[in-house]
Amino acid sequence: MTVAPAGGDDAAFDLKNTTLPLLSIALKSADAAALGDALAARLSETPQLFNHDPVVVDLSALREQEDPIAFEPLLAALREHKLQPIAAAGGSPAQMEAALAAGLSEAPDPTPSPKPRPVEIREVEVVKEVVREVFVEVPAAITPTMVVDRPLRSGQQVYAKGGDLVVLAAVNFGAEVIADGHIHVYAPLRGKAIAGNKGNTQARIFSTCLEPELIAIAGVYRTTETALPAEVHGKPAQVRLVDDKLVMEPLKEPLKEPKASKARPEPA
Repeated sequence: MTVAPAGGDDAAFDLKNTTLPLLSIALKSADAAALGDALAARLSETPQLFNHDPVVVDLSALREQEDPIAFEPLLAALREHKLQPIAAAGGSPAQMEAALAAGLSEAPDPTPSPKPRPVEIREVEVVKEVVREVFVEVPAAITPTMVVDRPLRSGQQVYAKGGDLVVLAAVNFGAEVIADGHIHVYAPLRGKAIAGNKGNTQARIFSTCLEPELIAIAGVYRTTETALPAEVHGKPAQVRLVDDKLVMEPLKEPLKEPKASKARPEPA
């Protein structure tokens, strides 16, 4: 919807509806010092994970808390780690009033993501239902995938904002690849790889030679301090997030169809 400006085409502005991807941080404590320490520990290996990204402060876990929340130190802790709080949601009426007084706007209460339900494909009707749901999930606008076809050296960083990243050359030690979606590296991955940068827990990391300094998906990371399993170290593998844990799995080669045998001529 666009609100037509008064005064014709020379008006100073237009009002338009828009939908923006926003990160949400669910507070479990109103202690600003504890929040700052937790952010510092989480982001110690990925200080560039956030770039003043807008964030909604989710107060659902603190809704029943009787003590008032001191928002100023909490917001300062978020800004210190390059997060830009713009709204609050899920709090009690008193908490939301305090949030508005601190300069935040009010966002709709967060709704939990529906848990996936098992689907048994036994009848045609079930198959139709699955197809319909898949198409509902497809976004209206598709962000182009970023493709990098040169090696990345130490100190270089590539960020695929809003989409996937494909790298066709080596990501060397000290280099960093970041994507809001998936990361594909069709070469040795030895630097840092950060997928799901805006909180996409469905993002994955793929590499034909997995031996990174750091891998992270939606803020959950793992460094070289924890050795990779032997079945994926230096081998084709994928990394995904399952129940807030990084799971690394080898990529298996697809089954090859057997070559057709040449027919031998029958003896005369």
